[in-house]
Amino acid sequence: MGGYILKRLISAIPVLLGITVIVFLIMAMIPGDPATAILGSYATPENVEKLNRDLGLDKPLVQRYFIWLGNMAQGDFGRSFSLNRPVLDEVAERFNATLVLAGTAFVLCAFLGILAGVVSAARQYGWADKGITFVVLIGISVPSFFLGMMMILTFAVDLRWLPVSGMYAIYGGGDLPDLLRHLVMPATALAVVATGVIARLSRSAMLEVLRLDFIRTARAKGVPERGVIWRHALKAAMVSIIPVLGIQAGFVLSGAVYIEIVFQWPGVGRMLVDAILKRDILLVQGGVVFVAACYVLFNIAVDVAQSLLDPRIKT
Repeated sequence: MGGYILKRLISAIPVLLGITVIVFLIMAMIPGDPATAILGSYATPENVEKLNRDLGLDKPLVQRYFIWLGNMAQGDFGRSFSLNRPVLDEVAERFNATLVLAGTAFVLCAFLGILAGVVSAARQYGWADKGITFVVLIGISVPSFFLGMMMILTFAVDLRWLPVSGMYAIYGGGDLPDLLRHLVMPATALAVVATGVIARLSRSAMLEVLRLDFIRTARAKGVPERGVIWRHALKAAMVSIIPVLGIQAGFVLSGAVYIEIVFQWPGVGRMLVDAILKRDILLVQGGVVFVAACYVLFNIAVDVAQSLLDPRIKT
């Protein structure tokens, strides 16, 4: 197992390098002079030249990339000019909020998606199957940001059951119940689409397993149907379901960007949007690379979990 994990970590290095190249080139190709945009009304030729020199923008593109990459390899992601603090400190602080939102949404969509898929497969062509399929189809079709806005209008503006935005109340609050009240709507809006995808693919995986010989053998031995479904069939189907969870984890993490904007959640997504508007290049690059690295590591963890269920994957 240790060798397999090491092999997967080594294979992730080219992926991360490719991400750094893409992010760096995209930021470099943005029209306009970053120094002029940063300085605004103070953009005199002398100030622009000095800022370009301070930011290293006067150097060739390839040299700038390798300087940035070398600094990141040493744990130095640079310094945000708009916030006047190290990029890594800002990203790590904001990532805590994103992790709370995305983690809650992922747990929610994984639990509800697998549960819906198993029930739908166990009641194939029944009313439960048709009802779940209908709800899942609606959930997949509704954009998360639109659902979030509708939830704000319904539960925050009209009914006044939940707070409109933010992570904690501005005055008072700050405890766990306050966090949970602010978390309900954004986590639900973020989880809906992923729940539908997981439910559909879980249903397909379960239907394939339920047709196998060992399931018929278990039923012939008199194993209760509940035990057949939850103890035997689901365990075998998880080999196919786990990779789907890894993909949806990436969807949830990336989808947190616009959900954080809708609900004004103080996470990495909102930070990146603000940094792009302010042309804070190092903060954008550092934030994207940090999130991409977390996604790659999570997929490695998913592969390891899948290999534990099916040892043939390691070979």
